[in-house]
Amino acid sequence: MEEGINRRKTEHIRLCLDDNVEGVNKSTGLEGISFIHNALPEINFADIDLQTSFLNKALKAPFLVSSMTGGSELAAKINQNLAIAAEEKGWAVALGSTRALLESDAHKESFLIRKQAPNVPLIANLGAVQLNYGYGADEAERIVELTEADSLVLHLNSLQEAVQDGGDLNFENLLPKIEAVCKQLPVPVGAKEVGFGIDGTVAEKLYNAGISFIDVAGAGGTSWSQVEKLRSEDPLKKAAAEAFNNWGLPTKDCIVSVKSSNAAVPVVASGGMKTGVDAAKAITLGADVIGFARQLLQAATESAESVIRTMDQIELELKMTMFGIGTKSLNELKNTDRVMVMGKSLLNKTAGE
Repeated sequence: MEEGINRRKTEHIRLCLDDNVEGVNKSTGLEGISFIHNALPEINFADIDLQTSFLNKALKAPFLVSSMTGGSELAAKINQNLAIAAEEKGWAVALGSTRALLESDAHKESFLIRKQAPNVPLIANLGAVQLNYGYGADEAERIVELTEADSLVLHLNSLQEAVQDGGDLNFENLLPKIEAVCKQLPVPVGAKEVGFGIDGTVAEKLYNAGISFIDVAGAGGTSWSQVEKLRSEDPLKKAAAEAFNNWGLPTKDCIVSVKSSNAAVPVVASGGMKTGVDAAKAITLGADVIGFARQLLQAATESAESVIRTMDQIELELKMTMFGIGTKSLNELKNTDRVMVMGKSLLNKTAGE
């Protein structure tokens, strides 16, 4: 029987698969963005190119399998299927929190997926708060070595920890400790939220501390206060968590805020991403890579082939969006004027005016 951290990982997966764990009346904000159809795109669909790069490695498409899980038997199956699919499709792939890799001998193989994904960017993951609970740059470096990762991302999950039974709540004075990790590790270090978003002010502090990229992980998808509410055995915490079921910064607002404060920071847009159309909208706002999580989770419990089919659909949706507005590269998409934000066209002149 799984115990402690390993059991918690399995519970997280089951809840995300079987329960309604999205925020209430909270969206990504991307519904306020629409595209202006181009009836004469003047491009060949076959020439649409989704290639880009991330962490100094080529990607066939601007997509990331976002951090989800690790440290349980079910997680091992999921991560292996995700890794196989990511390698086949040329997506980056991120692990769930690797704290369990150092703290438990159980299911270490769930984190060791480099063999299944030898060529794509692989990102290890650790809770930043652990830097106040005995972890430091040495442990972070050990995680990178064990996983053979191209990068480490430090996740910021204060509200999740506040609801989680036995959560780690000392987030004091983390920034200098994050800076120390950035200085020591031989790979780029990123920072991500877990579904409540990172704004430009926080992003600038992280960037100045040495963080190489920001994964905004905005609101509009899975709410980890909702997940932990369902897990909690504390009636007071369960009741209090209800007050936060619509908490967080919408993904759209996070992207705009982070890019406005420092346009040079590479941005991963995750949090409620469901389709290639969502991805296209995020790219027009300035996102460089788009992260998908729950949209892939069910398929990952089945097979790598099921994950690949879901990835194929997301890629097709992005290409169809680009075809619909007449852009054949990600750079053209990022700079298109065939987009409307809250009903306001960026075109100088639209039909009928």
